[in-house]
Amino acid sequence: MLRRAVAPMKARLGLMIGRAIVVLANDSLKLQGLQIELLSDEVREGVERFQNYGFTSHPHAGAEAVAAAVAGSRDHLVVLAVDDRRYRLKGLQAGEVAIYTDEGDKVVLRRGGVIEVTASTKVRLVAPLVEATGDMQVEGNITSGGDITAAGDVADQGGAKTMAGMRAAFNPHQHGASAPPNTAM
Repeated sequence: MLRRAVAPMKARLGLMIGRAIVVLANDSLKLQGLQIELLSDEVREGVERFQNYGFTSHPHAGAEAVAAAVAGSRDHLVVLAVDDRRYRLKGLQAGEVAIYTDEGDKVVLRRGGVIEVTASTKVRLVAPLVEATGDMQVEGNITSGGDITAAGDVADQGGAKTMAGMRAAFNPHQHGASAPPNTAM
């Protein structure tokens, strides 16, 4: 008799937390809504997905999720976590952190204070000012739509402290009676 009395509670407890597969995501809501498949053919729509503040993602269909039934009711499911083993970044050392996409773009906070940014097309910084406090090494061309100002003192050739100023000072310069350089800066 006791077994029969606790059977419904045992069934509800067994269904409180479950694995699910993401079928689709609606990213236009205040909390992302997911359509998920839990047990065989148990599809739920409009399931709210909770994400950590400041971080968000839009999972692909087929991603895996952990769903919880609030108060044991399968009619009130929430998704607590979503991961996708097809794209998860692997090989991090203990303590390293990363954000990544299915296309291979990533930002990895490495051990030793190194931040590694990998982008297949470009990295775009949108800000009124970008500052760097150390040296910069570039393995390619630098293109500027504006002027580039030199941070330190530049040989005082007409007060040149910008790239344009340096070009203006370098291009016409000459040593003694020699001609100006044949290659402009």
